[in-house]
Amino acid sequence: MAGKKPEDGEVVVEKKSKKNTVLIIVIALLVLLLLGGGLAAFFLLGSHDEQAAVSGGETTHQEAKTEKKKSTTKRSTDHLTIGPMYPMTQFVVNLLSESGNRYLKVALDLELSDIKLQPEMDHKKSLIRDIIIRTFSSKTFEEISTLKGKDKLKDEVLDKINENLSDGQVKNIFFTDFVVQ
Repeated sequence: MAGKKPEDGEVVVEKKSKKNTVLIIVIALLVLLLLGGGLAAFFLLGSHDEQAAVSGGETTHQEAKTEKKKSTTKRSTDHLTIGPMYPMTQFVVNLLSESGNRYLKVALDLELSDIKLQPEMDHKKSLIRDIIIRTFSSKTFEEISTLKGKDKLKDEVLDKINENLSDGQVKNIFFTDFVVQ
């Protein structure tokens, strides 16, 4: 019996040794996998940061252009000193909808920065009407039904009109009639 016990002990030691070896190999593979993933993330994110730093100069230049343009076409909020008004005739446009049965009837006045802009407005009246019609007809009822939506619509029309003017700019837009059916 004494001869059999060491054999049993050896078998047990061999099983423990095999289990330990497998456990060490699994842990080593997990560590390698984590290190590999960490290095891959470092290189991928590191190259992105370098590209952002290189293109950062271009982005700030473009942002400055956009910011300058936005600041020049911001609607006037000074209602105590209203500039010369340029009335537009009434517009009736189809709103963007799946069924095609929504209409917008709107009349508006444009506040000019200077009376000297009046001749250019008269000359470009068809262009301005086209801009307004295309902008209004590209909107849905949901987009223009709220106060915030109407303000956004005014800003968009104002920006598009001012892009086409050279003698001055339109300071504000006032809706004198606004009916959606």
